[in-house]
Amino acid sequence: MKNLALIFAFVAVLLVPLLLRKKADLIARTDCTLVIITPHDEATRHEFSRAFNDYFFAKTGQHVRIDWRMPGGASEISRYLASEYLGAFQNYWTNTLHKPWSAAVESNFDNPKASPDDPARRAFLQSNVRCGVDLFFGGGSFDATQLAAAGRLVDCNVVAAHPELFNNSVIPQNLGGEPLWDAQGRWVGACLASFGFCCNVDSLARLHVVAQPQNWADLADPHFFGEVALADPTQSGSVGKAFEMIIQQQMNMAGDPAEGWLRTMRLFQRIAGNARYFTDSGAKIPFDVEAGDAAIGMCIDFYGRFQSEFVRKPDGSSRLQYISPPGGSSVGANPIAMLRGAPDAEIAREFIEFVISPAGQKLWNFKVGAPGGPEKYALRRLPILPALYASEFAQFRSDPEVQPYQQAKAFVYHGEWTGSLFRAIAFIVRAMCINPHDELRDAWQTLMDAHFPPEATAAFEDVSCVNYAEANGRIRETLRGSSRIEQVRLAKELSDRFRAQYRHAAELARAGR
Repeated sequence: MKNLALIFAFVAVLLVPLLLRKKADLIARTDCTLVIITPHDEATRHEFSRAFNDYFFAKTGQHVRIDWRMPGGASEISRYLASEYLGAFQNYWTNTLHKPWSAAVESNFDNPKASPDDPARRAFLQSNVRCGVDLFFGGGSFDATQLAAAGRLVDCNVVAAHPELFNNSVIPQNLGGEPLWDAQGRWVGACLASFGFCCNVDSLARLHVVAQPQNWADLADPHFFGEVALADPTQSGSVGKAFEMIIQQQMNMAGDPAEGWLRTMRLFQRIAGNARYFTDSGAKIPFDVEAGDAAIGMCIDFYGRFQSEFVRKPDGSSRLQYISPPGGSSVGANPIAMLRGAPDAEIAREFIEFVISPAGQKLWNFKVGAPGGPEKYALRRLPILPALYASEFAQFRSDPEVQPYQQAKAFVYHGEWTGSLFRAIAFIVRAMCINPHDELRDAWQTLMDAHFPPEATAAFEDVSCVNYAEANGRIRETLRGSSRIEQVRLAKELSDRFRAQYRHAAELARAGR
């Protein structure tokens, strides 16, 4: 045995360097590298890596390797890029321009509200300051709009080069109130997305839920107590957008933004009362629902459809179903954009061209093995190119019945209602539902057991401290301010208030009041 061990060790010493050299040789044979920061999953990364390398080699005779960077969701990516550009610009300002760094420079260089004549702002927008990444790929239009406004995205000339695509007759700039591309060319939609929820049909049977849920309000059904999977909107821009969709629908139904806002805050409380957890990752929810760890959960459409595809049986059935609430979500764009100072801007632009071309667009929703489709994974996402929704492609598509350009007509997004409250919505959900979740859950269960006595229910549903006026006033202004201490103080104040409120509601319910 001792001799065998020595022989094994000797062989390992010989082979390991060879194996490592083989991997290094593969990388060395790559002619160029494209760096992309993204929240996209492994399936999307695999298919676009393979397809773009094939496309680029056929065009140039060179192989391109994509270096994918995944620091987290879109919100984490935005924070990461802000930090990287801060460091890069400080270095440029002090070591290249030889100017003194100050709090004013730090505050203004990436501030879209700063005067265009501000020296730091002007210097940043005229610079080629880089963060070491070529492209931003994924997230939502809100993230891309914020990055563009800050100056971190640049026009790569794709919009100007394709007037036949980017116009109101083909890919409109706005669809149902949602932007699909930037008028200044700093980002374009790569594919389309909407929001809904996924459910496990076996879990529905276990809970004696006869009718499959169809609307956002169904997540507040007492049958789903402890069975709803939710994500933290402060950690994910896409999750924050889903919460905003619920608000927008209630505002449309109420006919009055302030009343619709109040209705939604109360709906959030009831849904959160049913919540099994709040995860940091929206991508986790379909996995848990499919596994039966939760019966139902909010998610973006492609997460739900992809996981449904993954567990599909040979007969075509799947225990995981994705539902888009009728009139309950806008159809928005998942963007792609070039970052300021892209190390290889030429190849980065080529990648964007590929993504918006028919060859790239077919990867999103064509079946595995279909002509021009993905090789290994059915991505179950919706192309932004309207031509691919023609009947001639229906046989190749994974979701031939889904017509997002038609779906968008049932929902109009009013940016003036909630567009400036995106951060405030996430902040309120955290303060009202996540931080005091133990007390909220206990109060909700006690209310259900007591059959919702009126005084206790009214106490539970008191959302006056986060009403529409407060959200547009004190809350939004605090979040806009530079004082992190004030933001933490407000979060604690609201969370403590709701904790006390939920405890009081539970006491009233136990007393039958």
